[in-house]
Amino acid sequence: MEPQEGRLFVVGTPIGNLDDLSPRAAAAFEVADAVCCEDTRVTSKLLAHLGLSRSLVRCDENVIAARAPQLVDRMLAGEVLAYASDAGMPGVSDPGQVLVDAARSAGVPVEVIPGPTACITALVATGISCEHFFFEGFLPRKHGERVRRLRRLAAIPGALLFYESPHRAEDSLAAIAEVFPERDAALCRELTKLHEEVLRASSPELLQIVRERGEMRGEMVLVVAPPSEAELERHEAALAAGGAANADVNPDDLLAADIAEALAAGESANAIAKRLSQKYSRKKRDVYALVLEAQGASA
Repeated sequence: MEPQEGRLFVVGTPIGNLDDLSPRAAAAFEVADAVCCEDTRVTSKLLAHLGLSRSLVRCDENVIAARAPQLVDRMLAGEVLAYASDAGMPGVSDPGQVLVDAARSAGVPVEVIPGPTACITALVATGISCEHFFFEGFLPRKHGERVRRLRRLAAIPGALLFYESPHRAEDSLAAIAEVFPERDAALCRELTKLHEEVLRASSPELLQIVRERGEMRGEMVLVVAPPSEAELERHEAALAAGGAANADVNPDDLLAADIAEALAAGESANAIAKRLSQKYSRKKRDVYALVLEAQGASA
């Protein structure tokens, strides 16, 4: 790659296995006057792997907005800068998009060097249908907010992808099992590394597996299977009946529909109450009373 005046290289880097670094990525680092990055320690190891030594500029989420103007000035003055996240594609759950936006707004040429992406690697590895998918990034930290967000995503007709840290994986899976108890889910960790692992089961079963294993190491991707046709029809019916903006607005209709469907399938009242009380964050005895009421009405 020939040196080029005044531009920004946005460089995709390996998510684990350094052999996944592309020749174009290596060439971009070689011609760069400086490398902007989230963590200088991580990027210095990557450059050392290539036998390169470059000036590093820390550009994590805390400082990138403040540093972007001076970095743009450097590129306008003729410097070539490269930006790399700690792993994967910059801009995907990563602060690099701030620098890209600033460069483009100033007329600085931006060239993206594609590389691995953890969310897509995980989706393919799970075997879950990937014809349609939605990348959410990180879920909220508080349980109630996680559940509300997941319910808002329930009507999306595709797989759901989430990034998660090891110490929060169990909590996120608990929320997923509560909102999507009938869907398969998968936990992918250490992707492309020696101890790569993909765990897939129904969401309640996966939660139990993770609880029994205890905290696991490595950054993780959680994948939730798409909704069934029956689930989508329930959401559409709720929207049509209530004129709501989303299925989360009128959960009583969804609960009643779920109870009717479960009774028709021959599920016991106690099992229905246990499962749906978790799904809708209701007291089990209250849901049990609704199940008995529905049984009486259909008798």
